[in-house]
Amino acid sequence: MSDSSRLIRCEILDRQIEFPARPQRVVCLVSGWSEALWQMGLSDRVVGVSKYCQRYVGTTGKVVAGDYLRVDEEVLDRLQPDLILVTGGVQLGLARRWAKQGRPVFVLPLPDSMAGILENIRRLGALMGEMTPAHQLTERMLGGIARLGASSRVTSPRVYAELWFGRHPRMTGGLTFVHDIVRLAGGHNIFSHLAEGYPKLDVAEVERIRPDVVLLFHEADDHPLNVTDWMAERGWSQRWDFRLIECGIEPGRNLIHDGPSILDTVRWLQNHPSFIASDKP
Repeated sequence: MSDSSRLIRCEILDRQIEFPARPQRVVCLVSGWSEALWQMGLSDRVVGVSKYCQRYVGTTGKVVAGDYLRVDEEVLDRLQPDLILVTGGVQLGLARRWAKQGRPVFVLPLPDSMAGILENIRRLGALMGEMTPAHQLTERMLGGIARLGASSRVTSPRVYAELWFGRHPRMTGGLTFVHDIVRLAGGHNIFSHLAEGYPKLDVAEVERIRPDVVLLFHEADDHPLNVTDWMAERGWSQRWDFRLIECGIEPGRNLIHDGPSILDTVRWLQNHPSFIASDKP
């Protein structure tokens, strides 16, 4: 190991990995972390991104190495990265294979909360050898969270959040940062008591509770959803009066994006007419 490199233990991969003290050729395959790196002023050290990163940051001059699950390894070879950033969950298989190949891959955990997002930003700063901008970004976000939390409402709308992933739609439990988005926006997540992040659908239970607001996340490109058909299939609107809010991939409107613009999503919901409609004495 040279004087300009260091060994860092990746707990998720259960191994020590050698990286430069200040990586200069980073491939980031998670859009939320690309957004964080850009806001930390470190975009010049990113050479490769996923196709989703361009939704949140300017990727001109950056090579698109693939998407969330499919990556062109010949492109990786050409880029010669000194750090590859991926997350746990469905990207873990990629990370394990690359680690066995000797690639400089590091896995950050899927955050279970807003605090987990802040912790990952600090980890990014540590990996990049740049703690000062990481601290500055997390402190700005903590200030934004405090201001959002200080906003008060007379009443809190009861909120059901459904994340649509094609054949695998999920609800929002208590172990996810989506719960924090709803809470900071002034709502009450009706499944906050469930000790998991993304439980399977329980359509009958949603109907029994009859929430005031339904948040529906769907991606038009990867997991298209005909909302009219979805409404007709559920039949909920015929049984009780709820307000539907559609969320998508746009910055500041995305329930599943774990980058700094998550606070913009909270602000958007906090000021959404369907939330404000519940704010009555």
